[in-house]
Amino acid sequence: MNNSPYEKYRGENLILRDELAIDRTNLANERTLLSYLRSSLALLIAGVSIVHFSQGGWFSAVGFACIPAGVIIGIVGAARYWKMHRSISRVR
Repeated sequence: MNNSPYEKYRGENLILRDELAIDRTNLANERTLLSYLRSSLALLIAGVSIVHFSQGGWFSAVGFACIPAGVIIGIVGAARYWKMHRSISRVR
C-alpha cells in the first residue's frame, strides 16, 4: 500500500473542488521547487564569489563549503519536487 496522501482519491471521479485543490497543490509544488533552486543558485554564487575574492583562511573555507551545499540543496529540491509530482499525477 502506498502511503500517499492522495491515495484515497484513486479510482474516484473528482469534482471541480477537488480538481482545483490538486491544481493549487501542483502550483505550490512548483513554487517550492523554484525556492529550492533559488537558494541553491544563491549559495553557488556566494561560494564562487567568496572563493574568488577571499585571501585565504577560514573565509575561503566558507566559500568552498557553500558550493557543495548549493549543489546538494538543488538536488534535494528536485528530488522532492519529482516525488510529489508523481504522487499528484497518480490522482489524475
